[in-house]
Amino acid sequence: MTSSSCRPLVEVVRLGLVSYHKALRLQQLYVDRHRSGPAHAVLLCEHPPVYTTGIRHQPYPEEMLERLRQLGADVHRSSRGGLVTFHGPGQLVCYPILHLGSFKKSVRWYVAELEKTIISVCSRFGVEASTSPHTGVWVGDSKICAMGIHCGRYVTSHGLALNCNTDLSWFDHIVPCGIEGKGVTSLSALLKRDVSVDEAVPHLLDAFRLQFNCELTGTDQDSRATSSVS
Repeated sequence: MTSSSCRPLVEVVRLGLVSYHKALRLQQLYVDRHRSGPAHAVLLCEHPPVYTTGIRHQPYPEEMLERLRQLGADVHRSSRGGLVTFHGPGQLVCYPILHLGSFKKSVRWYVAELEKTIISVCSRFGVEASTSPHTGVWVGDSKICAMGIHCGRYVTSHGLALNCNTDLSWFDHIVPCGIEGKGVTSLSALLKRDVSVDEAVPHLLDAFRLQFNCELTGTDQDSRATSSVS
C-alpha cells in the first residue's frame, strides 16, 4: 500500500441515473485514460431496471433473456465476472476504474478490499455484514451487495452494487449470481426504514477512502465524458 504522504488521488464522478449501456461506454473512456498514466476514478450511479450477465462458458438461453425483457427490463451481456444479476433504481452502483499498480497488483486483494469497504458501510448503518465463500457481501444468507469485476493490464472496471431501497421483487425472476437457496436484502429492508442511495453515498466514499488509503476529489458529473457518450 502506498504511504500516507503520497496516497493515490481518485476522482469521484457522480453520474446519477444512467443506462447500463451508457455506463459501459463511460467506463471504457476512463479505462482508456490510464494509457497515459494513472487516472483513478470511481463512477457512482443508479441504473434503470436491467439484468446483466457475466462471463460464463455457455451463453444464457435466449428464451430466458427474452422472458426477462418482457418484465420491462433491459438485458445486457457484460465482460465482468459473475453470473446473472439485477441493477435498478435504489441500488448504489460503484465502478472503480483503478490501476492496481498504484495500490497492490492482486485481483484477489482488490476484491477483498471492496468487500471490506461494503462491510464498513453496513456497519455505519448498524448492520452486521460479512463475506462468505461466495463473492459479495452478505447479511446472514441474504446478499446485500453484489460484486463482479473486470481487470485488464491491472486496470479495473465494473464493480459493486449495494442494495439501498431497491425493489427486491426484480430478483424473484432470476437466481441471483447463480447461487441457489440464498436470498437478497437491502439496507431499507433490514432497517425497516427508507435508506436512499443519496444517504449511502457519503458512507461508501469515506469507507472506500479509508480502505484503499487514497484521497478523493469529487465532481457532481463529468460533463466532458457524458457529453461525448450518447
